[in-house]
Amino acid sequence: MTKPKLPDVRMPRNIRLTYDRFTDHFRGFEKVPAVRAIFGPATAKALRSLRVEFYSSKWGFMGVSDEDGHLMVSTHYLRTGNPRDIYLDIVHELVHVRQFREGKELFEDGYEYPDLPTEIEAYRTCIAEGQRLGMNDRELFEYLKVFWMSDKEVRRLARHVGVRAPPARPRRPRRKR
Repeated sequence: MTKPKLPDVRMPRNIRLTYDRFTDHFRGFEKVPAVRAIFGPATAKALRSLRVEFYSSKWGFMGVSDEDGHLMVSTHYLRTGNPRDIYLDIVHELVHVRQFREGKELFEDGYEYPDLPTEIEAYRTCIAEGQRLGMNDRELFEYLKVFWMSDKEVRRLARHVGVRAPPARPRRPRRKR
């Protein structure tokens, strides 16, 4: 069997992405006490040097590249997300930026998501900021919920970061037929 021959085309295999500066789009973060606590006296410099990649997808929020530490942001999430959640997510991801720059492994093997030390630190920071904004434990617990974690995992993360979870709903017994 012969391999099908491609038409005479050229396709790049290794593309260098271009990014915008974080401070070109996200302003005032250098003045936020929570962000200043993340980067210390180098906050303004750290944010000026941070690059952000905007991508178009309904499936995703924000993240930090484990390749070069730049911020990745879904334009759909920016358009449709709750502004308070977006703000807290930026604070959360800025912790990951600092962690990356310190050489920490963001997705260390051997941990489930709610137990990752890097996630616990990032969530503790944004939970403290949510409390400063006046959010109560119910609102903070709702903020912790993401589609990739089960209720049990969200409750475990809540314990790690000092958020009191609401009582679990009792399971209804199945009817016998």
